[in-house]
Amino acid sequence: MESRQPQISSLGHQSQDSAAFAFTKRRRNWTESLLDSAFRWLAVVLASMVVILLIAILLSVFGGSLQAMASYGLNFLLTSSWDPANNEYGAFTAIYGTLVTSLLALLIAVPLGVGSAVFITEEILPYGIRKIIGIMVELLAAIPSVVLGLWAIFVMEPALRPVLSGIHQSLGWIPVFSTAPMGPGVAPAVLILVVMLLPIITAISRDTLDQVPVELRFAAYAVGSSRWQSILKVIIPAAVSGIAGGVLLALGRAMGETMAVTMIIGNSTIFSFSLLAPGNTIASMLANQFGEADGLQVSALMYAAFVLMILTLLVNLMAELVVRRLRLRYY
Repeated sequence: MESRQPQISSLGHQSQDSAAFAFTKRRRNWTESLLDSAFRWLAVVLASMVVILLIAILLSVFGGSLQAMASYGLNFLLTSSWDPANNEYGAFTAIYGTLVTSLLALLIAVPLGVGSAVFITEEILPYGIRKIIGIMVELLAAIPSVVLGLWAIFVMEPALRPVLSGIHQSLGWIPVFSTAPMGPGVAPAVLILVVMLLPIITAISRDTLDQVPVELRFAAYAVGSSRWQSILKVIIPAAVSGIAGGVLLALGRAMGETMAVTMIIGNSTIFSFSLLAPGNTIASMLANQFGEADGLQVSALMYAAFVLMILTLLVNLMAELVVRRLRLRYY
C-alpha cells in the first residue's frame, strides 16, 4: 500500500494536467475570443494611461521649473534664502524639513504599526476585542488631514508643550533641542505624521502577516519555540518583504503630506537644526505660496515640486527593490 500511494498521487496529477490542457486547447467560439481580445486591449490601454499621465505630470512640472533651474542651478538645493522681493530662492530648509519629519515619523510609526499588526493577528486577546481594535486603527485613515491638523493645533501641541519645554531645559545643549518651544514646530509635525502613517503600516503589515503559512508557526512550536520566539524569528521574517514595502510606501505618503503638516509645522523659511523650532516642508511651502506666486517665484515653486516628485519616485523605486530582495517563497 505504501509503494502504491505515490503512483496513485502521480496519476491524479497527470489526470488533472491533461484535463487542464484539454480545456485550454478546446475550440472557443467567436464571443469568447472577442471578449478576451477586448479585455487584453482594455488592460493595455488603462496601464498605458497611467504611464502617460505620470510622464505628462513630470514633463509639466519640469517645464515649469526650467527658468528657476537656469537661474539658480543646484544652489537652489543648497541654500535656504527665500525672498520673493529680491528673487532669491533656495529650498534647503523645505527639503531638510521634508526628510527630517518623514524619517522621524517613520522611526516612531514602524514599531507601533508592526506591533499593532502583530497584536491584532495573534491570539493574545479574544477575537472580538482584536477586531474592534483593528477597526479603530483603520478608522484613523478615514479622518481628513485638516481635522487632524486642527486637533494638533488645539489639543496635541498645548498638551505637548510642557514636555517639550522640559526636554529643552534638560537637553538644550544638543542642537536638535536648542530652541525653546513656542508653539508650532517640527516635533509636533512629526507626531501628527505618526498618527497619519500608523493605519497604513498597520493595515499592510496585518495583511502580510495573515498570509504567512500556518505551517511555519506549527513548525516553530514543534522545535520548542515560544510564542514570541516564533513571532520574532519566524513569522515577521517571513512577512518582512510586505512589511518593508508598506513602510516605504508610508514614507512616500509622509513626504507628500500637506494640510496637517502645514497647519502645525510653523512654515518658517529660516533654517534651524532644532526639532522644537518652526520649520517647513516642500508640500507645505507649495500650499502656502503657490496661490499668490508670480513670475520667477512660480518657477521656483515648480522646481521645489519637481524635487519632491523625484524624491517620492525614488522612495517608490526603493520600495520595489526592497520587496524583490526580501521576498520569500514557501512551497
